[in-house]
Amino acid sequence: MNHTRLLGVDHGSVRIGLAVTDPERKIAFPLTIYTRRDAGADTVYFRSLIQEHEIALLVVGLPIHLSGAEGQKARAARAFGQWLGQATSLPVVFFDERYTTVQAESALWDAGLTHKQRKERRDKVAAQIMLQGYLDAGCPEQSTDVVT
Repeated sequence: MNHTRLLGVDHGSVRIGLAVTDPERKIAFPLTIYTRRDAGADTVYFRSLIQEHEIALLVVGLPIHLSGAEGQKARAARAFGQWLGQATSLPVVFFDERYTTVQAESALWDAGLTHKQRKERRDKVAAQIMLQGYLDAGCPEQSTDVVT
């Protein structure tokens, strides 16, 4: 089987929320939360994950301000996406992730989860919401930027 899925990445300085699509790229599912270690361990983890889930494209969430401007967190997400693309040899697309964490928290709250349960799931659900938004937008290649 060819690499057909997309990996959604909700970048954080400590934890990274990850989501994956079905092979037809119609539905996004929360996958896991990865706790960053160092560049070597992170490279091994992402390469393994990409092979296991047959990933063809990385969609990195870009935290843009309400005004549309990019701040420090967006610069950090871009730097991480650039590194991830180089480490995995996969193309990277950046996509607006405004409100995804708030939406994730709200959905988990509505599901009746405790604070601890919400914290354990929030980043991967935020990645799922961002990735589903990318799918629903028609997988735009020029969404915010593409790194190859």
